[in-house]
Amino acid sequence: MSDTIEHARPPGFGGVVLQGGDPAYDEARTVFNGMIDKRPAMIAQCETAADVQAAVRYGTGRDLEVAVRGGGHGVAGTAVTDGGLVVDLRRMNSVQIDPEARIARIGGGATWGDVDRACTPYALATTGGRVSTTGVAGLTLGGGSGWFERKWGLACDALVSVELVTADGRLVIADETRNTELFWALHGGGGNFGAVTSLTLRLQPLPECTLALLLWPADAGPQVVRAYRDLIEAGAPDDLGGAVVYLTGPPEEFVPEHLQGRLLIGAAAVYAGNEAETRDVFAPMFALAPEAVMVAELPYDALQSALDDPPGFRNYWSAEHLSTLPDAAVQAFCDRVVDMPNPSPSQQMVAPWGGQVLRAADRWPLPHRNAAWVVHPFGLWADQADDERGIRWARDLCADLQEWATGYVYLNFIGNEGQNRVIAGFGQENYERLARVKCQWDPENVFHLNQNIEPGWPC
Repeated sequence: MSDTIEHARPPGFGGVVLQGGDPAYDEARTVFNGMIDKRPAMIAQCETAADVQAAVRYGTGRDLEVAVRGGGHGVAGTAVTDGGLVVDLRRMNSVQIDPEARIARIGGGATWGDVDRACTPYALATTGGRVSTTGVAGLTLGGGSGWFERKWGLACDALVSVELVTADGRLVIADETRNTELFWALHGGGGNFGAVTSLTLRLQPLPECTLALLLWPADAGPQVVRAYRDLIEAGAPDDLGGAVVYLTGPPEEFVPEHLQGRLLIGAAAVYAGNEAETRDVFAPMFALAPEAVMVAELPYDALQSALDDPPGFRNYWSAEHLSTLPDAAVQAFCDRVVDMPNPSPSQQMVAPWGGQVLRAADRWPLPHRNAAWVVHPFGLWADQADDERGIRWARDLCADLQEWATGYVYLNFIGNEGQNRVIAGFGQENYERLARVKCQWDPENVFHLNQNIEPGWPC
């Protein structure tokens, strides 16, 4: 396919076109997951909405497979395509803050780091991802789990409007008064309906925030997880976000040398308040005498990037949402850690939902919001020889917890696990409604490189 478009350029396209052999091509086709090695025929690096329109029209006109790239953080690698066209939005990363109206207008290629840095001077924020390198559009349109979700809800709950280019090259806006069914679908339906050129999000005041990370040797895992569960279920304030997580001890100053490089259990608190308040709320975890402690009041942008994942590793993620976390589930979770790729950046996380995540559960097509807990095996390793083991570890953890699973799943937390899992991301009734929206806006399924919603027929 690449031979047929050699030296071609989409008519009316004002951005940068890259093809195999160009000096910047290999960097431009690289995504977060080191397993992904795809060679697009063309990468169209867009700078304006008109560029996106020109690129989409070019791709559909030549029957090229179209991928849309924002942050490139999705584990399945759907931001790139072999032999097709990548609509690369990363140059469209502007963020404009209106501090009086408390809204942000965000380019379709912005990352959460771009947003966080723009918001911090105004002491404003919204639920973003758990790392700064994730793309805003991909995370938000897929629902948008983040540290402050219990306080503010998922990222999509802050959506005011979305501007996107449809499969036929039109530029449309969806909000509460225009294209309202499309607006509903964009609260979880991901990139199925078009290439997003900008989003407008509501912001919330955040005058201060604190990050705490407490670490113990891995054999303390069951005790730590039970204590964290009890803290949350006893009525911890929605201002408290965080997780318990197995991880490899990092080479940081606050981590004693004998813990560095070893498998540890950690409890993280992300709190909308000062250090003293954080220590008070997290007192039951401090009472377990952690061997490493880091507590710091941080600007929001620094907090959001403090736990950034290193790029370049091979990745496989999955998730299960649990209705309850009894002692038997805690033990099953902790027992599976023995198979975790280690030492590596892999993590095995349990995070609480509830709070504002639950309160808005009936408004958008995201039934997993009713879960009390989410378990997220986040596998990263360097050696291709570990692929089979790493993937099996993530899948086995999910299988171990089926007894307590709700059956629904947050699709941003998983890769390509089949169409039944896509339906489980929305529930059957919501999926059928989304399929009708897909039929209206993308009947030929041009935008299929995602957690794909197949068009409802007849269109």
